[in-house]
Amino acid sequence: MSLDLDECYQHVLGFVQQAGVIIASRNYGEKTVVEKSSSIDLLTETDQQVERLLMDGITGIYPSHKFIGEEETSAGKKAELTDDPTWIIDPVDGTMNFVHSFPHSCVSIALLVNKQAEIAIIYNPMLNQLFTARRGKGAFMNDKPIQVSGETRLDHALATTEFGTSRDEEKTAVVLENIGKLVRVVHGMRSLGAAALNMAMVALGGADFNYEYGIHAWDIAAGDLIVREAGGVCLDPAGGPLDLMSRRVLCASSQALADKVIPLLTQYYPQPRD
Repeated sequence: MSLDLDECYQHVLGFVQQAGVIIASRNYGEKTVVEKSSSIDLLTETDQQVERLLMDGITGIYPSHKFIGEEETSAGKKAELTDDPTWIIDPVDGTMNFVHSFPHSCVSIALLVNKQAEIAIIYNPMLNQLFTARRGKGAFMNDKPIQVSGETRLDHALATTEFGTSRDEEKTAVVLENIGKLVRVVHGMRSLGAAALNMAMVALGGADFNYEYGIHAWDIAAGDLIVREAGGVCLDPAGGPLDLMSRRVLCASSQALADKVIPLLTQYYPQPRD
């Protein structure tokens, strides 16, 4: 039996909007916080509740579907991407922001079938920003079509990146080295504190490229499809095809701009749970 993607999208959009109500209602209150791999890799009860809401809702309709979820994986489940319909979920991307009541957190969810993205949703309920995409049907914010800037000039480009949730000395040195190189040649640099929202800004045309090392599939799966459906490119920071499981990403408003960024980047290859 084939999967009705229109119906599937509507079901999941409803679950995401329910999750958004929970996140927005708690953004400015006290949170119970647990440290995962380090003092800056955080988990709240809201992360767990939202992931469970999404997974239980989807499983109730599509019991054979698989999941790759941030909190499940943090609890020890191995993240494996197969050809089966698979939902890749970050229940609260930007948990550090959420803990500090900084209103840049989001739900990020994507459906892959045969390892190809079909549906993507990124939702920041505090700012009412709902980014969506379906393969071959374009990208939208709050139901209005969006597109990348098309910028090709490095000195006119606004870049986004993150420091990440690792204090590893080698990685930190690479992060700072790349920022030091780019800040001298780009128009400006920004960091929203959430990988999915950084990618959404490229799709929206607000930023021109985003790169990061150390992210996970759940941080970028939805953003990948939304950027590409908005006319942008997503690839490995060394220039090859994007591998969602590689923990590396570069997305840009144009291939020409990406080609100018790639030679400038010092490369870093994270370990599975680096």
